[in-house]
Amino acid sequence: MRAFQCSPEKAVEYLAMNEGLSVIHAEEMLTASTTQPWKPWRCLRWMVKECVQRTQAAVSSVLGLHWLCYVALGVVTALVSFAMNLTVAKLLRAHNWLYSQLEGHAVLQFLCWTLYPASLCALSTSFSHSICPHSAGSGVPEVRCMLAGVELPDYLSISHLFAKLVGLTCALAAGSTVFLGKVGPFVHLSTMLGAYLHRLCASAAGKEEQKPKQEMLVVSAAVGVASCFGAPISGVLFSVEVMGTHYAVRDYYPSLLAAACGALTFRLLSVLSREQETVQALFKTTYSTSLPFQPVEILAFAALGLLCGALSCVYLFCHRWILQFVRTNRILAKIMATEKALYSGGVVFLLACATFPLSAGHFMAAKLSMSQLLSSLLEETQGYVLSQNASVPQGAEDLLWQAWSPSGTTIFVTLGVFLFMKLWMLVLACTLPIPAGYFMPVFIYGAAVGRLLGEGLTHVSANGTSSQGTAPAINPGGYALAGAAAFSGAVTHSLSPALLALELTGQHTHAVPVLLATLLANALARSHHRPSFYDAIAIVKKLPHPLSLVRTCPKLLSVRLGQVIQAPTTVVEKQSGVTHIQQLLNSSPESVFPVVDCQESRVLLGSVSRLQLEAFLHAHRDGGLAKKLVDHWSFQPVKIQLSAEATFKQAYSVLTAVREQCLFVTERGRLVGVITWSEIKRIMEEFTKATTLHHQTAERMKSNHIPTS
Repeated sequence: MRAFQCSPEKAVEYLAMNEGLSVIHAEEMLTASTTQPWKPWRCLRWMVKECVQRTQAAVSSVLGLHWLCYVALGVVTALVSFAMNLTVAKLLRAHNWLYSQLEGHAVLQFLCWTLYPASLCALSTSFSHSICPHSAGSGVPEVRCMLAGVELPDYLSISHLFAKLVGLTCALAAGSTVFLGKVGPFVHLSTMLGAYLHRLCASAAGKEEQKPKQEMLVVSAAVGVASCFGAPISGVLFSVEVMGTHYAVRDYYPSLLAAACGALTFRLLSVLSREQETVQALFKTTYSTSLPFQPVEILAFAALGLLCGALSCVYLFCHRWILQFVRTNRILAKIMATEKALYSGGVVFLLACATFPLSAGHFMAAKLSMSQLLSSLLEETQGYVLSQNASVPQGAEDLLWQAWSPSGTTIFVTLGVFLFMKLWMLVLACTLPIPAGYFMPVFIYGAAVGRLLGEGLTHVSANGTSSQGTAPAINPGGYALAGAAAFSGAVTHSLSPALLALELTGQHTHAVPVLLATLLANALARSHHRPSFYDAIAIVKKLPHPLSLVRTCPKLLSVRLGQVIQAPTTVVEKQSGVTHIQQLLNSSPESVFPVVDCQESRVLLGSVSRLQLEAFLHAHRDGGLAKKLVDHWSFQPVKIQLSAEATFKQAYSVLTAVREQCLFVTERGRLVGVITWSEIKRIMEEFTKATTLHHQTAERMKSNHIPTS
């Protein structure tokens, strides 16, 4: 037995913990005592660890640890979402209370209305950027890159999770003044929680996995949406069409399980907090089921879809322009680089001034929160007809719809002012360097577009009410529902908002018009290869997401790899020695190197990882410089190779499907290039620059009347 440097009393203490301890176990504990500092309650902690391990083994044999991880992900994400909603609601109530207490003092009310959200957004910016500089924005474009196979470890760290959680809470507490949501950041938060739970499960199973599996990231994306709205099916559909480029069918059941657990937990928490009486839709509506809409109204819903598609093109164009302007303008770029908190506070102060209730905010329902805005727009009540009725029923002044019909103003004026003001305000708010989402604002904006069309049809229709005068023949809320799904679907280039609108309201009678409007809006928004909202952010940030960047240059899809690939500069010869390998590792940060016969022929023999090369150097550091790699190490065979005749689209599809970090390109067995995510990004940037230069040259020659060949 080995000798240990510890006192006899400590040895007796360890052996007395359990009479059944083996000698080897005792030796391990004694060794730990010499290398680790003293910790209290060793016996109690050891007993708890034993109980946890036995419970884990029993549960894993019945259900499987990874399934428990999916359930835990749904429950934990829902708890975080609900806690955030409660915190934001308390902060909003505090702001409203302070504003109401200052009634009669216009200057103090103005300062309260503007400085409160400006301070919160400045705090959100400074706190989140001090903890993690990458925490601004929604995080959805970055998650899309990770799901495509790109490694972005900084976006899954615990510090990023904490920074985004606190920053998002402060941003949401600013209210509808800033007009931002939480869906996008919460998808990112769910992904970070999923990565952390995956590491915990791997540690409990006795494995060490630093990189989360792709399956967990896909499941997390679905849980993020489901935990925000209590809508599991639309959450899964969102992860299919927005987040991933290649969706594996095996991920469907885990995604649905975790999303269902998250949605159920979120709705049960609403019942326990007495926000709702039972488990039901988040924005429950009670539209008529006997005659939800007239058959001729299908044409109006189709026109609404086209209108939302056209407006989405305008919004996306303004969004891309302002993102480029902020990055290219020298003054703004300098402010964004050094004084982010000052920029956030100044922009939010400007937005708050525009929504002050005693000025322009009086004509755009500025006092309503985000959820109240959506609830009021989805109401079945005909706002114009009711505002013209002199006999207002008792208690009707408390209804949310009356915020859209202030004294002396019709609902058409307030909706028009709301649509005009919120368009440029939302575009400006997208430049804020704070953790925030943009799906809920465009969802509400689309609902306002649909509500305006519905109220207009109600006003011009000769049959505004039924013959009995008890139920409206035209329901403006149905148009708001269709408009919300159509506009948000067109902005994100997805159909999941149609299903989300139905799950949010529980109103399945409008499934056909909602889907029709969403399809038409998508068709118009996708024409001419226009990038979606998330594609535009990926383009501006130069993220390696090809499907986003290719939209600006569709000809790149058919380009062959042999025309754009560069010859690799870091290769390992089979006769490489210690000196050459040391120089290679010092000069290149790559994790995998191709192995060739020699530099002249470059016949691909296999690949070797960086860890293997480091192990070779460590094993032969004292053996002289004559050692050869081929004599002491075996190469890994290359299972997948790409031909130089393959197109860029094929290379990207293979790289995403196999979820590898690099693939080798060969021509008749000779290595001609290596495809990595950084190489794909370089190819797209160079091709885009060349195409832009060609177009500019052609335009100049055309303006000078010079014929082009």
